[in-house]
Amino acid sequence: MNQDLWNQLCAIVGSKNVYTNEPMKKHTTFRIGGPADYYVIPESESQIAAAVKVCRAIGEPYYILGNGSNLLVGDKGYRGVILQIFKNYNRITVNSQEMKVQAGALLSKAAKTALDYGLSGLEFAAGIPGTVGGAAVMNAGAYGGEIKDVLESVTVLTRQGDILTLSRAELEMGYRTSIIEKKKYIVLETRLILQKKTKEEISARMETLKEQRTGKQPLEYPSAGSTFKRPQGHFAGKLIMDSGLRGFSVGGAQVSEKHCGFVINKGDATAEDVRNLMNEVIKRVAEKFEITLEPEVKMLGEF
Repeated sequence: MNQDLWNQLCAIVGSKNVYTNEPMKKHTTFRIGGPADYYVIPESESQIAAAVKVCRAIGEPYYILGNGSNLLVGDKGYRGVILQIFKNYNRITVNSQEMKVQAGALLSKAAKTALDYGLSGLEFAAGIPGTVGGAAVMNAGAYGGEIKDVLESVTVLTRQGDILTLSRAELEMGYRTSIIEKKKYIVLETRLILQKKTKEEISARMETLKEQRTGKQPLEYPSAGSTFKRPQGHFAGKLIMDSGLRGFSVGGAQVSEKHCGFVINKGDATAEDVRNLMNEVIKRVAEKFEITLEPEVKMLGEF
């Protein structure tokens, strides 16, 4: 352990919010991942900025984690600092049709808050397990809705330590991408503009999407959601199914029999199992259809 780094991190966020050799399987929806050298839970914008500054000053690798819902961490873990912007940084405030959401708030919490205020636009997000910050980075979406549809602006921390507020036009949001991802900014807060509707209308739409989700997705198993991005003009799940890979397994990892677009952890999968399975899926789909699937799941650490 680097005692100096430990001391500096504790001085910023308090010793109760700094862990060493923290198993990352406790912090990803895949329930997979070896230990992170340092696991830090900041509680404010200033703490986030200060922790990043310390890491950059000494050349210590760092990674920003939300709910760990789109992430595969290697079995050997992560050599560096994980900054978890989640439970300690999740305030939501509503003013008329405007909703300000700190990066660590869950999408499901934001959608429920919108419902409580009779605001429409986040119905699609009610069943997505990630945070609003992560959604802004990758322009998360489902069932015809995307976060860019309601995002008015995003406040970010740059790699140089500056705090910027980017307008909708500056965000360059596309399919599972944004300027935030390209420039490795850290999302601090989002500003959403929603539409007035009755709670009954909003709730009915959420219920419809919930039924679709539970009927088609393997929610009973740990996973990282959709494993591959949607290729232009195709659906990844159908390409995988039509390649004869429904139920295909490597170790404890399996292509879901319920929805072939999901790779699931059957209970004892390693990161190596998942990665090898994904590589085999990519290979077989390319051989059959001459289409190269691109992972939507991010990979982190040592495998």
